[in-house]
Amino acid sequence: MATAWVIGGGPAGLMAAGELAAAGARVIVAEAKPSIGRKFLMAGKSGLNLTKDEPPASFKHAYAESEIWLAPMIDAFGPAEVRAWAEGLGVHLFIGSTGRVFPIGMKASPLLRAWLGRLGDGGVDLRTRWRWTGWEGSSLRFDTPVGPQVVNGDVTVLACGGASWSRLGSDGAWAPILKTVGVTPAPFAPSNAGVDLVWSPHMAPHLGQPLKGVSLTAGDQVSRGEVVLSGRGLEGGGIYPLSPVLRRGAPLLIDLVPNLTIDAVTGRLARPRGKASLSNHLRKTLGFSAAKGAVLNEFARPLPVDVTALAERIKALPVPYRGLRPLDEAISTAGGLRAVDLTGDLMLRDLPGVFAAGEMLDWEAPTGGYLLTACFATGRWAGRGAARYLGLTPVSPAPA
Repeated sequence: MATAWVIGGGPAGLMAAGELAAAGARVIVAEAKPSIGRKFLMAGKSGLNLTKDEPPASFKHAYAESEIWLAPMIDAFGPAEVRAWAEGLGVHLFIGSTGRVFPIGMKASPLLRAWLGRLGDGGVDLRTRWRWTGWEGSSLRFDTPVGPQVVNGDVTVLACGGASWSRLGSDGAWAPILKTVGVTPAPFAPSNAGVDLVWSPHMAPHLGQPLKGVSLTAGDQVSRGEVVLSGRGLEGGGIYPLSPVLRRGAPLLIDLVPNLTIDAVTGRLARPRGKASLSNHLRKTLGFSAAKGAVLNEFARPLPVDVTALAERIKALPVPYRGLRPLDEAISTAGGLRAVDLTGDLMLRDLPGVFAAGEMLDWEAPTGGYLLTACFATGRWAGRGAARYLGLTPVSPAPA
């Protein structure tokens, strides 16, 4: 029986392991951390967003520059297939108002337990605290609880993650290993990250508060969604999709009242104010929250007296950010193994029998179900490619 090593116990690695086991290989999953799926479980803390229910074309468009590369993988295992797979594990799902798909229990742990149970039934051997340290000739080398181990296999799937959230296992330590054998990944960069700001003392009472009902623009990209005024800057779903253009230094603007035209804002500001303070006037005429008023004062002081000029600031408030937050704070990673270094089956061209999947690959997408779907899809694709390399026939998943 052919032996397959899968390095990394996250979603991509587990999906690859399942495909290889179903095809008839002996599969060993080596995970550096003490337990499997740590980042997957962390993703489920605020509600496990597995995928998004939307038309295939718009779903794939979320992968931007990587759309063409990932398209066949997403076509083979996209939102509908992710849902069927999860339901086949006994996990009941629901679709939220924005199309995001979640387990009814909103947690990752029941799904992971069911998944690991199925892999165990299929003979997959899970080994934790096995950290891959490279090759010794054609053999794999690991640091393990019983000391260094050198092992052999017929095929390897690398699913080591990106370079964010290192405490959960995605530390990018695999990149220097691959460089020693002539494979140089694209540099890592933060994706789905907050922006770095230095707040003045007057913002202290507002930190931790959400900024709701706003629109953010960077370059030619526009994002609608809530952001949080954190002690480190702006975070949240409204800012994360802009990461690619913000990395390039595009100016960032906030529209504090995106549902009103500038003429409507000007007209409302021109209403008689009487003895009301400006903050009260903004609250009454534009529905400003305390957080919106604080941000306006933070970035536009001294505020224009002329209502037209003030309306222009409210509709396009410049944010003097200093860059994205550090890589290890980002939800995901840009950079990694480039498409040109991989075959259509996700095998490394210069390393026959070595495949790669998940966040190791050079693609990025916004949050909202796209990240996990691509990890599932690329893991499945690499696992099936590895099975074919072994001369085995990949087995399609049983219908849910």
